Amino acid sequence: MQVLHVCSELFPLLKTGGLADVVGALPQAQIAGGTDTRVVIPAFPALRKGIPDTEVIADLQTFAGPVRLLLGHFNGVNIYLIDAPGLYDRPGSPYHDESQYAYVDNYLRFALLGWMGCELACGLDPAWRPDIVHAHDWHAGLTCAYMEARGRPAKSVFTVHNLAYQGLFAAHHLDQIQLPSAFFNMHGLEFFGQISYLKAGLFYADHITAVSPTYAHEITSAEFGYGMEALLAQRMLEGRLSGVLNGVDPSIWDPAHDLLLSARYNRDTLEAKAENKRQLQVAMGLKVDDKVPVFCVISRLTRQKGLDLVLEALPGLLAQGDNWYCWDRVMRNCNRASWRLRPNIQEA
Repeated sequence: MQVLHVCSELFPLLKTGGLADVVGALPQAQIAGGTDTRVVIPAFPALRKGIPDTEVIADLQTFAGPVRLLLGHFNGVNIYLIDAPGLYDRPGSPYHDESQYAYVDNYLRFALLGWMGCELACGLDPAWRPDIVHAHDWHAGLTCAYMEARGRPAKSVFTVHNLAYQGLFAAHHLDQIQLPSAFFNMHGLEFFGQISYLKAGLFYADHITAVSPTYAHEITSAEFGYGMEALLAQRMLEGRLSGVLNGVDPSIWDPAHDLLLSARYNRDTLEAKAENKRQLQVAMGLKVDDKVPVFCVISRLTRQKGLDLVLEALPGLLAQGDNWYCWDRVMRNCNRASWRLRPNIQEA
């Protein structure tokens, strides 16, 4: 079986969240299990730097301008790079400029990603053609719509990593990204008068997966469905929505071999963790004290991640120790970072 992953991030070359971890590990695991797996991703600067040796597969004229499809290799996986410098060779993250504002042409940048995923399903690479196309999150959602428009050249899977980010863009872009006007309705990719790249994946994919069984059930409810709950509930009734629990890559996260730790340990040498705590206290300018608790949250500063709950609970937690200066430091850092919070909606 041949599988193509369509995505916008790839660990360790480019990461803003858990999506990159999945796409960085899953293809390798599938290859180890005997599946011929490849990835297609925009040629962002970090990808071009990390995969310098490539061959040209095709040169195309597209609705987004001239595009070159390259093929390289990384960590044992064949990687297709969509080389369109005018769209992807930019500073900032894959989605935002250096001031954290979404690029105004994201509708075009990620429509091209979906279109290229479909073209590969249709045989763009004469030496390799996928049986299954696996699209990840809203950035790749149009892959499933383009495949529907082309007669479903392969089976499709769409994974929801975060339903809150839906890829919403103005309806007038539909002609430019070359999707049939008939697709713009409630039974398609229309969502409250806009194009939703996320809904395109949810509606047109043969099967939908979420990043855990619990999350798969949560997103069928109004509380967590972000307006998509009725569609997702229907897909679950049809047997077309399931949850696959995200795991961790033991080659990266095993504390017995993690070179980023000051002291490595296993379940038989847990006392070595104390040195890691001491080094963290030193690095953060805290008082070195093995009896004082240290709390750490690694997350984007969004309400969805529950940081409001963390801040509400902190005074009570810290009252159990004597590091009240730590609370002041946390609040000052959060206040400095609060300007980075943006609404979870893409607009154009």
